[in-house]
Amino acid sequence: MLQLVLVNPQIPPNTGNVARTCAATGTQLHLIEPLGFEISDRYLKRAGLDYWPYVSLKIHPSIDAFIEFQRQQPGRCIGFSVRGKTASHFDFGFQADDWLLFGSETNGLPDQMLAHCAATVYIPMDEPGVRSLNLSVSAAVGLFEARRQVSVARGV
Repeated sequence: MLQLVLVNPQIPPNTGNVARTCAATGTQLHLIEPLGFEISDRYLKRAGLDYWPYVSLKIHPSIDAFIEFQRQQPGRCIGFSVRGKTASHFDFGFQADDWLLFGSETNGLPDQMLAHCAATVYIPMDEPGVRSLNLSVSAAVGLFEARRQVSVARGV
């Protein structure tokens, strides 16, 4: 099953929107601390609406703790980054047990996480003046493309 990971997210509504997407798709959400907000933040809760009971959420206290946890699980870590070197997310071959990693809104994925990734991909953008997409948009775009590919591979 696909997993979605936010590394040090900073903006509560973005994380709330990602949680809502995870709830809708049955995707487990992993948050890696430090977070830029309290998990009880009202803006986080508001963005997730009343879907929080449907979110499978795991919080990891550090990058090292996450890496140790993830190594015990099946699947590859796939980093989404404007510095992605492997391929566009459209051209990359996602697998059903991949972990989709997204960095913070201000710093992206830290070097330690990039080094842990089996591959790094990017979401193509036509306008060179735009540095990046919103975190919740990127997570949704990446997750739904991975889900599409996995569904096609399964013949669904």
